[in-house]
Amino acid sequence: MKKIKISPSILSADFSQLANEIKRLESGGADLIHVDVMDGHFVPNITIGPPVIKSLRGITKLPFDVHLMISPVHDYIKNFAEAGSDIITIHPEATNNLTDSIEYIKSFKKKIGVSLNPDSPIELIEKNLNKIDLVLIMSVFPGFGGQKFIPNVIEKIKRLKKIKETKNFNYEIEVDGGINFSNYKKVIEAGADILVSGTTIFKENNGDIKKNIEILRVL
Repeated sequence: MKKIKISPSILSADFSQLANEIKRLESGGADLIHVDVMDGHFVPNITIGPPVIKSLRGITKLPFDVHLMISPVHDYIKNFAEAGSDIITIHPEATNNLTDSIEYIKSFKKKIGVSLNPDSPIELIEKNLNKIDLVLIMSVFPGFGGQKFIPNVIEKIKRLKKIKETKNFNYEIEVDGGINFSNYKKVIEAGADILVSGTTIFKENNGDIKKNIEILRVL
């Protein structure tokens, strides 16, 4: 059985203790650190930018899984790449030319992710699936943490898995939004390789990060 990777979202962390929170995630067994970047324009919230990522880069050796919910995203790729992002994930709706933005990310020797909102069809990214490392399926509408999982995305996960297997593509499928102990198994069974979780990892079992990460790995 494949190992499920866990990418805790620091959106649910204590921002006044962000360095310590990241250390807790690393010691708790996280595989990546998921960083949600929001601009108040593409999504209705504002979070952090490149200076914060740069200041945190020396805290951990874990890869920074950076999800850019900003528009126009192409103009900011360089800043986030140079700040220390390891995976840069963008939305097709946030760039004038998805292929150009993918190639631009690649030029910085970073892994490339493309994200689909719950109502964004796979067709938006289908011709680029052979060029990317990650497809991030949003199971809530991005903007805020703690939202309820949208079950309709299960079929999208299954379809992406089938495309991957049929065409022998190499992208991983990551799912983000409302992942908890009652739905994570369905997400893994549908084809997810990476689970993003914030509230569940930081809040369940009295904040026992290690225990919560271990639960999310097991079918």
